Amino acid sequence: MGMDYIKADNISFSYDEPDTEERQEVLHKVSLGIKKGEFVALLGHNGSGKSTIAKMFNAMLLPSGGKVYVDKMDTVDESVLYEIRRRVGLVLQNPDNQLVASIVEEDVAFGPENLGVPPAKIRERVDEALKTVEMYDFRHNAPYKLSGGQKQRIAIAGIIAMEPDCIVLDEPTAMLDPRGRTEVMNTIHKLNKERGITIVLITHYMDEAVQADRVIVMDSGEILTEGSPKEVFSQVELLKKHKLDVPQSTELIHRLRAAGFNLPDGILNIEECVAALEPLLNKAK
Repeated sequence: MGMDYIKADNISFSYDEPDTEERQEVLHKVSLGIKKGEFVALLGHNGSGKSTIAKMFNAMLLPSGGKVYVDKMDTVDESVLYEIRRRVGLVLQNPDNQLVASIVEEDVAFGPENLGVPPAKIRERVDEALKTVEMYDFRHNAPYKLSGGQKQRIAIAGIIAMEPDCIVLDEPTAMLDPRGRTEVMNTIHKLNKERGITIVLITHYMDEAVQADRVIVMDSGEILTEGSPKEVFSQVELLKKHKLDVPQSTELIHRLRAAGFNLPDGILNIEECVAALEPLLNKAK
């Protein structure tokens, strides 16, 4: 797939502990690459370092050691900061902290206005972005009256309107109900598949990570394992040892295999689970 679009090369990150001389190391010599058009999930507990990395991908944070490159641009180089922020949009956990205007369409226009996009173009981009996240009918509404999932989709529309190459989403569904989570995940898939936008999804939900092309599991500031969802979630014992869940279907099949049932490995969702169990059930009839 060619060059990495985002590259973290041996990065460390520490911050000063208040009132002490201590420095708290959050990331320890992490290297990873993300290709253009990929959908990567970064998975791990709170405190695993995954959110810190998210903020490095658009230079909100700079590494204490090592380098982060976005499209070959070094994030510590202030002369390219604007370019990096234009190319990599960041969507945070709490949509209320990201929405700035009192009307939905003004909110979505905020980013492109800051980029100096001509007004006629802004109108097009805002309408297009709202249609993409299926919120066009709400363009004249007040954001605070919307549901959590709707607000998060507006926040995503605001990023899309800046026409980024990549969107990094830091736990975007953590504060949402199941319906809101589904809405946001559907939006993420659509951006990746239909618009070719590179997606980095930071999450602690296994069922969200399963939907990515590639999963990178972080634990205590390091990469524990990475690979396709099948490769990663087949390592049930490793994940459990690090107190990480696996998807429910994976867990069920893992337990049945341990009990001696002849079942395939690497089951990730309910459909695959049902397909794997059907022959057993038919035999039992």
